[in-house]
Amino acid sequence: MILFHLTLVLNFVVDTGSTSGRSRMSDFGRTHVVRPRGKHQVTIVWLHGMGDNGASWTQVLDALPLPNIKWICPTAPVRPVGMLGGFRCTAWFDVGEMSEDTVEDMEGLDSSAAHIANLLSSEPADVKVGIGGFSMGGATALYSATCAVLGRYGNGNIPYNINLKAVVSLSGWLPTGISRSLSNRVQSSQEAARRAAYLPILITHGTSYDGYNFAFQL
Repeated sequence: MILFHLTLVLNFVVDTGSTSGRSRMSDFGRTHVVRPRGKHQVTIVWLHGMGDNGASWTQVLDALPLPNIKWICPTAPVRPVGMLGGFRCTAWFDVGEMSEDTVEDMEGLDSSAAHIANLLSSEPADVKVGIGGFSMGGATALYSATCAVLGRYGNGNIPYNINLKAVVSLSGWLPTGISRSLSNRVQSSQEAARRAAYLPILITHGTSYDGYNFAFQL
């Protein structure tokens, strides 16, 4: 059912506007690309969950009936994760705990959002671009959406220049520190409110997924 809704929203992006095993390396690890079998109309950066890698999603994405989409599947850097007692694994940002009092890893979030934006920056001008992900990847996708809406990264100094056309979060969450202030920041800017109104966002959650306390999921 989740993949059905994902297909619907991405078909919407294609309508409003050959697979390769080639991979490329980046500072974040290996990036895998699933090329469109038809005319290239959309590029989606798809983000894996904590402890996973970009390669694990390529077969699933290639099997979707979406021949006009190019999928870019990067791999997060390996870092210590606080909620795992400092265990090192692939993670888009550090998570200390899932609570209302958690302090967000803004440096990690901004670094990942900038890396994703860089992957999309070289796409052709006539190709629509979006970001999606699962679990922590979904959280990072939603964070990128806030950057797109506000026009800046979380540090407030560097502009976010990617014109996102869709964002997808499967079993993800909006980082707590961002969600507390987002509404006021959007309402205080007419331009941010306009961007928010025109950015399609799909948020879903499986009933059997227990990755994080549901109070902190969307």
